[in-house]
Amino acid sequence: MSEVALLQLIGLCVVGVGVAILLFIQARFVRVVGFVIILLGIFALIALGVPQMASLPLAEEKFDVASIKTPADMATIGQKIFFSKGQCALCHSIGPSESARCPDLKGIGAKLTREFMYESLTQPQAYIYLDYRHEGPPKQYPARMPFINKNPIGLTNNEILSVIAFLQEMSGEPITVSPSEITQPTQTAVVIPMTHGQ
Repeated sequence: MSEVALLQLIGLCVVGVGVAILLFIQARFVRVVGFVIILLGIFALIALGVPQMASLPLAEEKFDVASIKTPADMATIGQKIFFSKGQCALCHSIGPSESARCPDLKGIGAKLTREFMYESLTQPQAYIYLDYRHEGPPKQYPARMPFINKNPIGLTNNEILSVIAFLQEMSGEPITVSPSEITQPTQTAVVIPMTHGQ
């Protein structure tokens, strides 16, 4: 018996107890308790009847180093990473947004150097942007920028450079990241232990 079926059976038993209380007990307080038990059982049965969807992690983009020939190729990969594994679009908008939890990134590639963008991604607390979209003194944005090169996001250096290329291309700026800066993934050596008999 599945867990949901077991919970539904328990819900039916709860409703049955509530109905038995209403039918066989005359005390007013106990009857009110029975009625509440019936309602709770019905709500539980309805909730268990709603199909549940499993929460899946974001799909990781394949980073095929051999396919990168131009800076535009890097920007294309960077755009995919921006909206998927990098999770940048969860907080940042590209264009004005009243509900932005972090600074708007439209035109950011024209305003910042690639070194500054790299630092902002790997050491996000080094410089804090403030929100000037309201009257009065500027405020901090409600969301705090995570270290994207560490868990849980964990972008590689190649992926960070591709995101920077995307931000520069999106801003209409020349891409200053070169495909020659992309490093090949290292092959891990297989260590075979030696036995005394060899």
